[in-house]
Amino acid sequence: MPPTDLADCTATELLALYRAGQASPVQATQAVLARIERLNPSLRAFCHVAGDEALTSARASEARWQRGAPAGALDGVPVSIKDLILAKGWPTLRGSRTVDPAQPWDVDAPATARLREAGAVLLGKTSTPEFGCKGETNSPLTGITRNPWHLAKTPGGSSGGAAAAVAAGMGPIALGTDGAGSVRIPAAFCGNFGLKPSFGRVPAYPLSPFGSVAHIGPHTMSVADAALAMNVLAQPDARDWTSLPADGRDYLAGLEDGVRGLRIAWSPTLGYARSVHPEVAAACERAVAQLADLGAIVEAVDPGFEDPLEITTGLWFVGAWTIWNTLSPEQQALTDPDFAAEAQLGAEFSALDVQRLQLRRGALGSHMRQFMQQYDLLVTPSVAVPAFDAHEPGHLALTPESMLGWTPFSYPFNLTQQPACTIPCGLTAGGLPIGLQIVGPMFDDALVLRAARAFEQVQPIPRPPVR
Repeated sequence: MPPTDLADCTATELLALYRAGQASPVQATQAVLARIERLNPSLRAFCHVAGDEALTSARASEARWQRGAPAGALDGVPVSIKDLILAKGWPTLRGSRTVDPAQPWDVDAPATARLREAGAVLLGKTSTPEFGCKGETNSPLTGITRNPWHLAKTPGGSSGGAAAAVAAGMGPIALGTDGAGSVRIPAAFCGNFGLKPSFGRVPAYPLSPFGSVAHIGPHTMSVADAALAMNVLAQPDARDWTSLPADGRDYLAGLEDGVRGLRIAWSPTLGYARSVHPEVAAACERAVAQLADLGAIVEAVDPGFEDPLEITTGLWFVGAWTIWNTLSPEQQALTDPDFAAEAQLGAEFSALDVQRLQLRRGALGSHMRQFMQQYDLLVTPSVAVPAFDAHEPGHLALTPESMLGWTPFSYPFNLTQQPACTIPCGLTAGGLPIGLQIVGPMFDDALVLRAARAFEQVQPIPRPPVR
């Protein structure tokens, strides 16, 4: 049975209620907006709420359902958009005081357009650090976003608003972006399912200034909801020259096929992670044992590459330097100190340095393509630590290690562009979520979803106390 509060329903549950005439899109949207009104002042998950527009959209959806003619696969489902992604009629400020809100804002990004076409009820924009620059969600523009499992903790980043919103019942689907773990880190910290699809599977426009590490993917509270979202989002768009051709796949088909017989490489440290929190390590070990109990053939093996932190942060800092040089001195003075520090580190790289980093990235990608010929999936912890304390921007000197050293499992797979997800696999003694990462071969996003669904069946995704 679905929850009695429609704000706690998954998208799949809401759609079933709409079909049965037991609930309406207007009722669901009202419940979600009430949840936002109550919780967003403390969580700061949303930076822009379009309540009137959402209700207008919900009424149109309700009329379609009453006629028996829903517009698409997400008709009437409340969805939020990260504030790095364009949405027609709404400012996309990218968490930055440097962006002028007084612009036409007359373009939908491809993912936003596909959601509208599918009938989704768009709620508003979720908070991000400035330009998505870090794995926490705080900025001089929007303040500190907080974790619904513990308000003193960070939800992670840079899709921290998206993760906090979904976990707290402020919309069952949130669209995020992932450039070094920015979907998976906050999904792990907030206890949701987060998917980073294969690069190009969900098109982007404009492309990220941080380059071809940036993916777009959903946050949900069930694996089926993510598969449902992928059916809508995974359509090519001519504005994105890197987007993949349509694969014709129904991501819900085969979702229940389980993991029996799949070859899974289990790597608890990737061979280089020096400090994995003991509760994270133990929970992930138990989760892998559950996959083996489900019939997977699990082998403890490292994929055999060195920590690519230097590659990731080098290319990232150059991206920050690129953005920095589009800003006037007056705008630069308004930026987050963390973003400014990244930009200044990026200024130290020569063209030859960047080319060498790209060659090292290519070698890593080739290595992982070959490794994945031996295994169906690679499984690791999602993040090496549970959610840590939420802080103001600039609270810590920014270095490659302070920026990403605590999340050594996420950024390699942005470099390789493989599909990867995180799914909750337990709680710490202090009640904070722990995530298990499942990485697939390039282009086999469906297999990642299938394995996550098998695990979800034996360990359902929990809801946080703050909702």
